[in-house]
Amino acid sequence: QVQLVESGGGLVQAGGSLRLACAASGRTFSNADMGWFRQAPGKEREFVAGVNPSGGHTYYSESVNGRFTISRDSVKNTVYLQMNSLKPEDTAIYFCNAVWDRSTFAVLGPWGRGTQVTVSS
Repeated sequence: QVQLVESGGGLVQAGGSLRLACAASGRTFSNADMGWFRQAPGKEREFVAGVNPSGGHTYYSESVNGRFTISRDSVKNTVYLQMNSLKPEDTAIYFCNAVWDRSTFAVLGPWGRGTQVTVSS
């Protein structure tokens, strides 16, 4: 059974940067897109960024495009999210998962515990 473990969150001032990591164990999603999602207090979980199996194609939500960069290391079974120019509205718990439908962002695996990102103004 797959396990996804997110790390790298923390408290940062607006304009700062963080790098998140998501390690997969138990099985790999080497043939699937991987994505980052986030859930802010009182809101639905939303898609943030995705990357195809080779790592050569990435796609982002409008709210983070140009500020966040997703990448993956297939050897380490790890997906990363580099977050720059952070804003208070980026505050949320961040999760990763395998994406099997790019139009609906339906996911393949179970959700992990996520990692908390808090951006102060």
